[in-house]
Amino acid sequence: MRDENCGYCAGGEKLAAFGIKICDLSVSQLILFKEQSHPGRCIVAYKDHVSELTDISAQDRQAFFEDVARAARAIHAAFRPDKVNYGAYGDTGCHLHFHLVPKYRDGFEWGGVFAMNPGRVYLTDSEYNEMIARIKANL
Repeated sequence: MRDENCGYCAGGEKLAAFGIKICDLSVSQLILFKEQSHPGRCIVAYKDHVSELTDISAQDRQAFFEDVARAARAIHAAFRPDKVNYGAYGDTGCHLHFHLVPKYRDGFEWGGVFAMNPGRVYLTDSEYNEMIARIKANL
């Protein structure tokens, strides 16, 4: 299932509005979130356009959570956050995905809920590429 109005499904400019695809995982894709107030923030988006965890088989749900854990391990290894927060939203973009948000004790929003898109930190292409390389090296 695909929805050409969905950035996760369509890719291209729709995805580029908020993220950069890093790679495919077993049943999902790993995306670097362009807004980097939380260094290393990524999204794990399920391969098909479904809204809920209950919309996929138990086998795919287990594989999806393994993808989330794999991405989290890579973020921990690459950026050494004190904690990774996990957010599963989708009220307006109904594609199953998790935000993986590294939090740092001396950093932005420590001790509180992370802002969906604080609009504070955007990087150069070379800085994004360096972050992606760090994540890939730890997958």
